[in-house]
Amino acid sequence: MTYSIVARDPATGDLGVAVQSHYFGTGRVVTWAEAGVGAVATQSVIEVSYGPHGLDLMRGGEAADRALERLIVSDEMSALRQVAMVDAKGVIGTHTGAGCVGQAGHCLGHQVTAQANMMERNTVWNAMIEAYTGAAGEDLAERLLIALEAAETEGGDARGKQSAAMLVVSGERSDTPWDQRIIDLRVDDSEVPLHEMRRLLGVNRAVERLTRVYDSGILFAPSVEADGPELIAALADLDAAQGGLGANREPSFWSAVLLAKAGRTDEAIARLAFAAETNQRWILFVQSITAAGVLPADNALGNMN
Repeated sequence: MTYSIVARDPATGDLGVAVQSHYFGTGRVVTWAEAGVGAVATQSVIEVSYGPHGLDLMRGGEAADRALERLIVSDEMSALRQVAMVDAKGVIGTHTGAGCVGQAGHCLGHQVTAQANMMERNTVWNAMIEAYTGAAGEDLAERLLIALEAAETEGGDARGKQSAAMLVVSGERSDTPWDQRIIDLRVDDSEVPLHEMRRLLGVNRAVERLTRVYDSGILFAPSVEADGPELIAALADLDAAQGGLGANREPSFWSAVLLAKAGRTDEAIARLAFAAETNQRWILFVQSITAAGVLPADNALGNMN
């Protein structure tokens, strides 16, 4: 029915879980993680409470393996469960019940575990760990996705595929753990969920670059130095974001705004024209941000029509 991977990145401390399944909306029930606490995948005949209860125990100081043991002991249907946990120290706990439908099993690596049930072949979980380990040097989200792709190449779910999900959180505990979600992606219904997951991961990275420009404050500065390092950095981020967003040309619009604020009028007009090729409303939106004071009233972009 499902294959998943749960891991801690030793380099960054980030924690992650990713899954693909022949099941609608697998991310609603399988994937659980909290910054600085741990990550959980609960599958097979799913008992969803392994997710929140496992995180509760790890938050209280239990190691992942001990937390999982405690939950299994109190579960009368544990033979039907498949569960994996990792804590903020990289301790792994994993369980494949004897009653899980084959092919079923799990494989452990360094601060990572892969598990699967209802597979076409019993080599899936080993292939996942090999792929994850072989992708050393990539960020955690990429390594998790590479592992899922390896599982599918190995044969994947005997019944097919429908949904996928990925959740990556910071390894640092926080009073606002919801702010420490690095990746939170779901593909609830697709003929090719991993293809869509890869697309969404690219979009997520592009939006991170766009958000970095928002957060820098440069868009709302009263003026921008024409060749200043802040503008150069912001334009580089916006260009990179545009490369990942295709027909969504919002990064190009904000590049036009920055260039206009910097007095680079011809470049600004060209960028706005490029953005408007896929959405003419960007030209009208100049009026809104001018009224809000983001652009001066006499800005060159306001004369476009």
